[in-house]
Amino acid sequence: MRQIVEQQPGLTPVFLEHEHAHELAAISDIIDENPEILNLVYRDIVAEVRSDTGRPGLTAENALRALIVKQMNGFSYEELAFHLGDSRTYSAFCRLPWLDEKPVSGSALCDVINRIQPNTLEAINRVLVGVAKDEGVEKGRKVRIDCTVTETNIHAPTDSSLLWDTVRVLTRLMRQATEALGDSFDARFTDHTRRAKRRNLGIHNAPNAKKRLPLYRDLLKVTRKTLGYAASMAVTLAAGPVDITRLAFEHELRHFVALGRRVVDQTQRRVIEGEQVPAKEKIVSIFEPHTDIIIKSRRETEFGHKICLAAGASSLVTDCVFEDGNPPDSKLAVGMVERQEEIFDRVPRQVAFDGGFASKDNLAAIKGMGVKDVAFHKKRGLAIADMAKSAWVYKRLRRFRAGVEGVISFLKRCFGLTRCTWTTLKGFKCYVWGSIVSANLLILARHRLA
Repeated sequence: MRQIVEQQPGLTPVFLEHEHAHELAAISDIIDENPEILNLVYRDIVAEVRSDTGRPGLTAENALRALIVKQMNGFSYEELAFHLGDSRTYSAFCRLPWLDEKPVSGSALCDVINRIQPNTLEAINRVLVGVAKDEGVEKGRKVRIDCTVTETNIHAPTDSSLLWDTVRVLTRLMRQATEALGDSFDARFTDHTRRAKRRNLGIHNAPNAKKRLPLYRDLLKVTRKTLGYAASMAVTLAAGPVDITRLAFEHELRHFVALGRRVVDQTQRRVIEGEQVPAKEKIVSIFEPHTDIIIKSRRETEFGHKICLAAGASSLVTDCVFEDGNPPDSKLAVGMVERQEEIFDRVPRQVAFDGGFASKDNLAAIKGMGVKDVAFHKKRGLAIADMAKSAWVYKRLRRFRAGVEGVISFLKRCFGLTRCTWTTLKGFKCYVWGSIVSANLLILARHRLA
């Protein structure tokens, strides 16, 4: 049966005499001092399957500590498995028995870490903010707020590449279903992947739109044929005997057929009919369909999700909100301050925002909540006297706000927040929260070691 912690751990090596090892030891102490963190993780990892027989598996403590090591170093699961087995410091930190034990596999680590839910990691972060408050590291009296974009793990989307993805994925699934179900399964289809690939390459190499148009027409024709084969096979699978293999292939085919039809529709509208398709109606990946199109002012387009971060004077990330689409920053300011009141049981005394959050309504609403000084990086017609009690305070808050750029840079450079490598929207949120929790633990540990 799975445990919360190892009841009788094996012989575990001690930490090295090294700066990073000291930081890990301090992080370990923080986790040990707050057992409610492990109880939160334990509820997640036993929620799907609960069995009182078989091997005990990794504990909640192992899972959380392994997640922290992974995010701190940007390891893949196979790299994480190697370092947990090879490094006595990481083995000690994750509380893994090492003597005469088979090293934990990458697939086992992936399975248990993926069970942790994003709301659990958010709750853990709030526990850490409470620890910082109790230790005087973060009082929550000064807050700086800004937005950034974390990309999803997709290739640069084009209409032709999305059509090609649809053809090759559906053809592969149909081939796998035919091979898995054997001769008893009678479903015929034509493999158009070679033709679709040639049209995709032709479109990329075409010198102008006039040359691309007939290639697009043919690629759309091929994609529609493949979608028809896949839809028919899904109906055939559903009509057959109830079988887990049939159900799995039917689900996958229906999923990608629905996405493929959206790709065909937007390509027809954009390329053939010359229509401007709104960003909210576009799909930029059949593998990560939740991906948003984010355009920030005149900068390049990014594909991922917009997140709004709040950081305190200690550089601790106190809050993170995932936005749906690309709403203007001005619509997020009041909500972020209200969440700070929920986290610290009082509104901040001073709040600093990027220029995009500025508006008269936001200033009035935030001041009405009891915030004494508000600074927007760009005044946008607002008087300094209305925002802060003096020009000196306003300048200090503007400089204070600039520090959130360093916090975001720290998360992106050291904790992988630039690009999420996990799949699905739930995986995206877990990845981001995992990076934030790991960064906050490291900041708390460094404060203790200072």
